[in-house]
Amino acid sequence: MVIKVFLASSSGSTAIKKKQQDVVAFLEALKVDYAQLDIACNEENRMWMRQNVPEEKKPANGIPLPPQIFNEESYCGDYDTFFDAKEDNSVYAFLGLPPPPGSKAHAEEEEEQEEADDDREEEEAEVQEEEEAE
Repeated sequence: MVIKVFLASSSGSTAIKKKQQDVVAFLEALKVDYAQLDIACNEENRMWMRQNVPEEKKPANGIPLPPQIFNEESYCGDYDTFFDAKEDNSVYAFLGLPPPPGSKAHAEEEEEQEEADDDREEEEAEVQEEEEAE
């Protein structure tokens, strides 16, 4: 799975440039495999991005601005949703990727699985006790 980040290489907006740099730098820091797709120089990339951002995620003018993030064909989100995922330590879930072994996110996922397993075992034990009491 390759993460696709749609960027504008020649954006006049410093805000957009900073957001693009933030996304790319964070993905590099996490060692996530990603591809940068330029919408400024490549009309196909621009059209694909615009057509594949879900209607409910498009701004009022209908034209989504970069950066837009996809996992292959699946839409992940824009900068704001990426930023929220980063703040919540849920970037891997946002990207639709499993957290790498040894990461904090992976440890939290394992802990949640263990808790779910413990809960299920307790429920099974209670059911068995009730059946034996009958």
